[in-house]
Order: sequence, then C-alpha cells, then structure tokens
Amino acid sequence: MELVPTKRLQLFAGRGNRELSDEIAAALDVPLGEVVLSTFANGEIYCRFGESIRGSDVFIIQSHCEPINERVMEMLIMIDAAKRASAKRITAVTPFYGYARQDRKAEGREPITARLVADLITVAGADRVVTVDLHTGQIQGFFDKPVDHLTAVPLLAEYAAKLFGAGADVTVVSPDAGGGKLMRRFSNYLAEYDIESELAFIDKRRPKGTHNVAVASEVVGEVEGRHCIVVDDMIDTAGTVAAAANLLKERGAASVRILATHGLLSGPAVDRLRDAPVEEVVVTNTIPIPAEKRFERLTVLSIAPIVAEALDAVFEDTSVS
Repeated sequence: MELVPTKRLQLFAGRGNRELSDEIAAALDVPLGEVVLSTFANGEIYCRFGESIRGSDVFIIQSHCEPINERVMEMLIMIDAAKRASAKRITAVTPFYGYARQDRKAEGREPITARLVADLITVAGADRVVTVDLHTGQIQGFFDKPVDHLTAVPLLAEYAAKLFGAGADVTVVSPDAGGGKLMRRFSNYLAEYDIESELAFIDKRRPKGTHNVAVASEVVGEVEGRHCIVVDDMIDTAGTVAAAANLLKERGAASVRILATHGLLSGPAVDRLRDAPVEEVVVTNTIPIPAEKRFERLTVLSIAPIVAEALDAVFEDTSVS
C-alpha cells in the first residue's frame, strides 16, 4: 500500500485574544477550529478539541494577557490535548509572551521565569513557537525548538511615515539605554520612506528593588523643535514613557508620540498617558484592549497580517523572514 501524504492546517484559539485570532483566521482564509474551553468551580481549566486533529499541522493562538497565569496554563493544556490527539506538528502562537521581562537574574535569589515558561511550553509538546517582539531576543535561546520572532516595527514605522511624510524633522527616542537596537531598527525603516531621523535616548534610573518605577533624568540627542517618536516594546504602567514624554517636552520637542508593540496598560497607565504631553499613543492588538482602557489619543493597529503571513510560511515550509 502506498499513500501520498497530505498537509492540513488547523487553527485554534485560546480565550486570551479571540478578536486577533479571528483576524488571523480571516487573513489565512482558514476558519478557527472548534475547541471547548471552560473553567471548573475550583479554577481548573478544561479543554477538548471538537474535531479530529490527527496528522494535522495545528496552530494554537494564545496571548499571555490578563489574567496571565490562567492564559499561560490554558495554552499548556491546549498543547497537551493536541499532542495526545496525535497532531502531526504543534505550533504555539503567542503574540505576547508572558514573563519576558524576567529573562535574567538582576539580583541574588531571583528566578529566570522567561526560561521556566519556555520549558513549560516545550514539555507540554509544542514543536515550534511564533511570537512578536520579545522583550529581549535572547529568550529565543531558552527554547530547544525553532522560534519565529516576528516584529511589529515595520507596521509602526509605516504608520509614522504616513503621519509625517518624507523629509520631516523626526527624532526616534529610546526611553532607556537598553532600547538602542529597537530605536535604530525603527530609524532604518523610516529611511525607506525618505525620513532621515535623528536618534536620542533617555537616561533613566530605576530605584533598586522596585518595579514599574522609573525616573527620567536627561535626554541624550537632538530633540529641540523636532517631532519625537518614543519607541518601546511594551507599555505596562506607562511610567517610563510618560516620564520620557515630559522630559522631551521640557527640552523643546515640537511633538511627542509613543509607539509600542504591546499595550498592556496596567494599573495607572491610562491616567498617566491621558495626562502626558503626547499627541498620540500607538500600539498593536497583540494584547486585547478593553473599552475602559481606550482613550481619545490611543490608536490600535492590527498585527494579524504579519502573524498570518508567518503562519502560512511555517505551514508551507518556506522562509518566514
């Protein structure tokens, strides 16, 4: 007996970001598969695929958004269920990868939780991981499986280029010294639209032993009279970017806009951004942003076309880059 193998792509969505999952499915022209997800009275998560996935190329889409621990656990359970249902290949699609900031030991007796999450995803049975703008690229090395690290920088840069037009006096600003690579990459993309931007960064201090507390002390670079674009990978409580915006305005910036991939907008973030001297805040929909966190100057761009193109390349075994 001789059989010709066929490939079948099946998409399944967790409860983390259904809107983005629907957009990815629409871009691929593949319907989301049926999966039953529920929570028992004691908080345990239940999963059962409602259709056969034997021999399929299964993509499980789940953003590690609030409540993050439930979303991570739900993804692990879905991966395990797919493995036990004899899926041929399982790809974990995490537009936002949780715990990415805990990628090293900054002080003694701390965990490296980003590595722990990578181990959990691998042990659960994922054969591949697709994610967007990790906090640090080194997290790819925490996996023993292939990782496709996508970026929203081209999407954000295209939006900024259309906003300002060719030849505009733009300065790309990193809110801290660690964002130099992201700042330069963004500037290079702007150059493709004939915008030769200056570079600047904020000298930021974070008091030892604190989280979500930032003090911006000085700007290094040319910002006076220029349109400043503050670029970052995520906005959590917005302390860093709000402090940067205030400092840039004090130093004579003509306008300030904040562009980031992940809009977590936790705690006081919305109030800080409303009060900050910024013309606009632009994020992507890697994280669902509920109505109560949206405000007039917030713009949300869809990352779905970028993710869908990558998933199609993974399925077709072609180059993702």
